[in-house]
Amino acid sequence: MRKLCTLVLLLTALAGVASAQIPTKGNMFFGYSYNRSEIVSNDATNLNGWNASLEGKLLPWVGIVADISGHYGNRNFFVPVGDNPNADLSEYNFLFGPRVSVKVSRFRPFAELLVGAGHISRSKGISDSDTSFANAVGGGLDYHVFGPVAVRGQLDWIHTRFFGNGQNDVRFSTGVVVHF
Repeated sequence: MRKLCTLVLLLTALAGVASAQIPTKGNMFFGYSYNRSEIVSNDATNLNGWNASLEGKLLPWVGIVADISGHYGNRNFFVPVGDNPNADLSEYNFLFGPRVSVKVSRFRPFAELLVGAGHISRSKGISDSDTSFANAVGGGLDYHVFGPVAVRGQLDWIHTRFFGNGQNDVRFSTGVVVHF
């Protein structure tokens, strides 16, 4: 029992020292987002919404990102017989992964590779929903305004697989970043 307590105490002390070596800096982002979304393959629609992310730094130039977004709009769907139904759409993406960045004067360019899940729902004329694996690759630029505040422009390519088909979406986001 004494050896176990000594081992636990030693591991706790080493974990504290190790965590002190890793910078705890990061940033929070929230802003407007535009998504050119392929609800059905090769048939895109415009969705507007929001994007938020939280990044924690592992190294000065490498961080781990949690990125969530919601986009909304409506779409007329072609049906060969009868009326073409109009559906209200909402799409959500929950993505996680690494981001690399470097600070150059007032600018901070970054690139990211994210994986996670996407969820879409259609209501009104067509009522269904689907959840699928999602992956994204993209990047952006933060421009330091004052103190910890910056503005961000970000562009991502997001691939989902809703309703058994692959979709390739392009998402542009802009908003405010707070670095800590």
